[in-house]
Amino acid sequence: MRVKLKYQRPRSQVKQMENLLDLVTTQIPLISPLGCILDEWNRPKETLPTTKMAQTNPMPGSLGPWKITVYDQENFQGKRMEFTSSCSNVSECSFDNVLSLKVECGVWIGYEHTSFCGQQFILERGEYPRWDAWSGSNAYHIERLMSFRPIHSANHKESKITIFEKENFIGHQWEICDDYPSLQAMGWFNNEVGSMKIQCGAWVCYQYPGYRGHQYILECDHHGGDYKHRREWGSHAQTSQIQSIRRIQQ
Repeated sequence: MRVKLKYQRPRSQVKQMENLLDLVTTQIPLISPLGCILDEWNRPKETLPTTKMAQTNPMPGSLGPWKITVYDQENFQGKRMEFTSSCSNVSECSFDNVLSLKVECGVWIGYEHTSFCGQQFILERGEYPRWDAWSGSNAYHIERLMSFRPIHSANHKESKITIFEKENFIGHQWEICDDYPSLQAMGWFNNEVGSMKIQCGAWVCYQYPGYRGHQYILECDHHGGDYKHRREWGSHAQTSQIQSIRRIQQ
């Protein structure tokens, strides 16, 4: 009489195979035919940022705490798109113009033209239902916003700027660490500033008192913080007139 023996693996091998199976099922995500990552119930995950956000020209190594949503119509209507990094030309995203926007994270700077040129607009956290909400009381109305980028140095806890009477850091100077709605009222003898050094943080300078007129955003991580001439304030700077200044903070 023949006896048929049933082979059984050693318990140690069985345990190793079970551990390997658990590792595979927990570490390797399931992929649907549409390319979506599936959760444990084989349903597409709905919170993947790559399917919800457009990222144009991302900064290398870090996404940063920035998020802005732009719309091609006023009052947050029409086509919308979210960004977590800079956009040099909204027309490349099938936008003719940006007519309303929401800043959800960080502080941004908007530009009248593509490639970060033209009038500048400080965009702090909040909602901007129309173009005049960000252009403020500029010398002339600007209904265009064609490029924008985050301000990386705006999260500094300390801010410091030194303004100079003349170009190339010559003449009278004044170190500023606070907001000034009127430089002349606080002791600056002139309605113009020749040059500026940004030691810490980011600042927005205004053409007129009370934070009115053209805006010039100056950052410690641009030009090495040195702005020797008004031409370095921006392509729209036609005068050295600056009469109010304030810090940019997250």
